[in-house]
Amino acid sequence: MAPLIGVFDLFRIGLGPSSSHTVGPMRAARAFIAGARGMKGVARVEVTLFGSLAWTGKGHGTDVAVIAGLAGMTPDSADPDEVHGLPARIAAEGRLDLPGIGLVGFDMARDVRFDRATPTTGHPNTMTLRLLDVSGAVLAAETWFSVGGGFVVRDGEADAAAELPPALPYPFRSAADMLGHCARDGISLSAMQFANECAVRDAATVRTYIVAVAAAMEGCIARGLMQDGELPGGLKVRRRATTLAARIEDKRRRNAGAATETMDRVSLWAIAVNEENAAGGRVVTAPTNGAAGVVPAVLRFMRTYHPELGAEGVEAFMLAAAAVGALAKTNASISGAEVGCQGEVGVACAMAAAGLAAALGGSPAQVENAAEIGLEHHLGMTCDPIGGLVQIPCIERNAFGAIKAINAASLALAGDGTHRVSLDEVIATMRQTGLDMHDKYKETSQGGLAVHVTEC
Repeated sequence: MAPLIGVFDLFRIGLGPSSSHTVGPMRAARAFIAGARGMKGVARVEVTLFGSLAWTGKGHGTDVAVIAGLAGMTPDSADPDEVHGLPARIAAEGRLDLPGIGLVGFDMARDVRFDRATPTTGHPNTMTLRLLDVSGAVLAAETWFSVGGGFVVRDGEADAAAELPPALPYPFRSAADMLGHCARDGISLSAMQFANECAVRDAATVRTYIVAVAAAMEGCIARGLMQDGELPGGLKVRRRATTLAARIEDKRRRNAGAATETMDRVSLWAIAVNEENAAGGRVVTAPTNGAAGVVPAVLRFMRTYHPELGAEGVEAFMLAAAAVGALAKTNASISGAEVGCQGEVGVACAMAAAGLAAALGGSPAQVENAAEIGLEHHLGMTCDPIGGLVQIPCIERNAFGAIKAINAASLALAGDGTHRVSLDEVIATMRQTGLDMHDKYKETSQGGLAVHVTEC
């Protein structure tokens, strides 16, 4: 277990459309089966989804993700086409191969249940998995919580990711802690986070992973710019990235580029990523899949308009972003089912703003200020996906989050780091706002746009 929340936790290569509803359940199901390896007499496996997983799990592909996890697949290595083809294959064969256990009878309609009536207590994203014998007797059972960003916790176990043991050179639980470390040792926020990362893994491993994550983000943008057609799910939402890109290039060829061209490109890159996510493609959780377009779009902005920053700039960006994401997860939440979209796009905006400010040479106080500005202006944002799909308003929302992140970094860098509201205060406010927010606005598709827009 890594004794910190860092780049390996907040930036995970996986599959869309949701980190909490797709990546997390897949990981939980795989862990459950791995723990039962070698068990005899198993005739069936049964999964029950509760809370937000039940309300929007169908639209988020939770049922398919769980089956993939039961089959031994992992989000970072599974082939998207193979995952999406599982329902048809299981329907034809009527069985599922559980690694280390063998073939069991399986019927998706019978064995994956969406329980919307039973209240959840541990977390809004709750799932129970059971192995049964031929008589229906329970051989093994576990309850898991998908707590956002692909993080999962087995019921009865502490969230290991929340622990910060003293082995770290710079343990922190607040932005004030971070700024104190930086001031005392005269280091940047990115350097502080790098030292913590290197307390767990060697420097070469950390740097290699950052390069791989940045490349995966670039690859996702590239794929999104090449795809066309209608997104799955029934809303008849058509991909726009290729059309938007063509219009930008057409204006450039005619020497009619608008003053908003840079902003248009950032929006385009974010939309390209989230269209890939909505289609169930490979994306990088940052810090969630629903908010996966913000960080890549701002990173592409930095690499395009500040190429002089090079690999060191990318490293500084990702490390500072991870530090801010860790604060949000530790002291509030990055789960839309817990705090609404303020915890997803809002936190992604704060992470990207901090990353950009750090890469551009901002002081620790300026980096913290950039994150604070980015998150502050997402406070209260609900999570109300139409049809339970990560499409409307999620895709466009990422474009706006990316634009806000650049603006937040710019505003922070224009000052000296002094500001009235702290990042710690904004994170605490986000947590309280999430507690006060009605459940219908927290990824259940029971309120907001999800009920007021009935035709698309």
